[in-house]
Amino acid sequence: MRLVYILLILVVMMDQATKLAVERLLILNQKTTVIPGYLSLTYVLNPGAAFGILQGHTTLILLMALVLFYLVYVFRRVISVQPAVLHWGLGLALGGAVGNFVDRVRLGKVVDFLALEFWPLHNWPVFNLADSAIVAGTTLLILYLLKPSLFIKEKGGIR
Repeated sequence: MRLVYILLILVVMMDQATKLAVERLLILNQKTTVIPGYLSLTYVLNPGAAFGILQGHTTLILLMALVLFYLVYVFRRVISVQPAVLHWGLGLALGGAVGNFVDRVRLGKVVDFLALEFWPLHNWPVFNLADSAIVAGTTLLILYLLKPSLFIKEKGGIR
């Protein structure tokens, strides 16, 4: 579980640091091009979850996050003996969830600022580092759940 906690803390620190920088350096809805045609910083406040779903349901989103944290706590002994990929997935996903949780408690909304501009992603919703960590962590967890053989050695050990 140590890896889960380390990743969680690192993701939250990086996420909150970047969000604070954006809040101080940009005006709400301001767009600044970083790599022309590929990436811009666009400061927006998202009242929903990832990709703008559940807008206006901040309380529900906060409750879902608390339930997730509680379940990880309850199953911490089971989690501790699982392969590293599960720890990486949980650490990233939980770190992202905590990063966005902090915003929801502090602002009632989430600070988003990364905007992809290249085709076919030019209409992709603005997002943040926490969202990226959630997607990466969840992808690892799904891969492990769907294809555990990718992460288990031939002789019965765990990679």
